[in-house]
Amino acid sequence: MPRPLRVAIVGAGPAGIYAADALLKSDVAAEPGVSIDLFERMPAPFGLIRYGVAPDHPRIKGIITALHQVLDKPQIRLFGNVDYPTDLNLDDLRAFYDAVIFSTGATADRALPIPGIDLDGSYGAADFVSWYDGHPDVPRTWPLEAEKVAVLGVGNVALDVARILAKTADELLPTEIPPNVYDGLKANKALEVHVFGRRGPAQAKFSPMELRELDHSPNIEVIVDPEDIDYDEGSIETRRGNKQADMVAKTLENWAIRDVGDRPHKLFLHFFESPSEILGEDGRVVGLRTERTALDGTGNVKGTGEFKDWDVTAIYRAVGYLSDKLPKLPWDIESGTVPDEGGRVTQESGEHLQSTYVTGWIRRGPVGLIGHTKGDANETVSNLLDDFANGRLQTPASPEPEAVDAFLAEREVRFTTWEGWYKLDAAEKALGEPQGRERVKLVEREDMLRESGA
Repeated sequence: MPRPLRVAIVGAGPAGIYAADALLKSDVAAEPGVSIDLFERMPAPFGLIRYGVAPDHPRIKGIITALHQVLDKPQIRLFGNVDYPTDLNLDDLRAFYDAVIFSTGATADRALPIPGIDLDGSYGAADFVSWYDGHPDVPRTWPLEAEKVAVLGVGNVALDVARILAKTADELLPTEIPPNVYDGLKANKALEVHVFGRRGPAQAKFSPMELRELDHSPNIEVIVDPEDIDYDEGSIETRRGNKQADMVAKTLENWAIRDVGDRPHKLFLHFFESPSEILGEDGRVVGLRTERTALDGTGNVKGTGEFKDWDVTAIYRAVGYLSDKLPKLPWDIESGTVPDEGGRVTQESGEHLQSTYVTGWIRRGPVGLIGHTKGDANETVSNLLDDFANGRLQTPASPEPEAVDAFLAEREVRFTTWEGWYKLDAAEKALGEPQGRERVKLVEREDMLRESGA
């Protein structure tokens, strides 16, 4: 009787779990069957949803319910707290699996090459997000001394960062934030948050709902300068062809014409301001210099040579995420992705790297919403199964599942399991219950491992 197809998925965030789901829904799952092992470097699964989504967005975290149903399937095993390539590398994986899918996402900040970017008080948004989301591998404190703060970028991450900086700690207390984050935000001195985009309202990458949510806080006064509401032919075309862009522009227009209210924290959305330099004294941020831009007719902008200095003492760049290079895989340094064709990893020679696949942000870069990775996963898995059907996959030396457990035990790797996640989940919910909160997130890796029974 033929054995099940053995697949390793490196990265147990949405992209990896969607790939597992696609495998389980395939014809191969019925005959000869599939056996899937998910490897995750964090002790808990769910990747970006646990460590990238703002705590005041429980709606998005609801996606976890659907992902739970996938991981509950008996054909799937979770190995948490296992790092690629430290605990096992590609050669190790090839010994146990017919195919390997990498879905490691993107967690680092993309560089912004302007003078002063390395000054004290200049931060990457990804690092701040990791802090307020209770990531175990970042410091437990965050300096929140600045009364006036700049956020560079006009995507949803910029909105999250600006909103967390502008809200009060008590407003965020009902969420799952851990005690160290609450204490840090309680000491936050920010009264003004300025968000800067170099293009116009029609080019902003906000989701309409995320943008509108800014205005729901009783503590945040959202302010848009009427002079920043400007469109050229390219912008008008964008609005006509993109319903979301049109909704964002309409929201911004409405905010620009209303009277400024008296909510205590001011959040300014600035357009047509391109950051050109971070100003510093004694190694610290003391301001931001921007160049005014103007639309060129196509929806793009050009500099006007008119500069302005802004009085801010902390700056967060939210100009995109970047994936970490994966050893033993080809790498496109420009895009920060693994080269591929339909999810098949492609070598410099143009040949496919046998039995090796990618999906999600490591494949196409950090663009789109969480759900967009589902189509990615379906395409990658479809091509993996085509390779399987046509005998193009390698044959592992030790395909039996217990061989993986023995390997990790020999390496003395302390790993968590899916059953362990249920224990950790219960422990976090128990921490939140006395305060009437759904959960309080555990931060320390050792605490997570202990509660998971690892």
